[in-house]
Amino acid sequence: MQKQTHSEEQIIGILREADGGKTVRQVCKDHNISDKTYYRWKRKYGRMEVADAKRLRELEKENTELKKIVAEQLLNIKVLEHVNAKKW
Repeated sequence: MQKQTHSEEQIIGILREADGGKTVRQVCKDHNISDKTYYRWKRKYGRMEVADAKRLRELEKENTELKKIVAEQLLNIKVLEHVNAKKW
């Protein structure tokens, strides 16, 4: 079975359908997702609007980039410490 990915906007739309009066089971059946997936999405995106989800995506991307920078700097520091530890 192929894994289907949904965008944040689609996920929020699906959650809003259940808030709009449909049952959770019916929404899950309509969109071919499990109850577990629905509740996991609800825990993560439950109170968000589409603009909030876009901002979350941007922040996660920025966080990833910052983590890479920190890792590179740590590596540079370790290399310099190793070079300076040698006696010339």
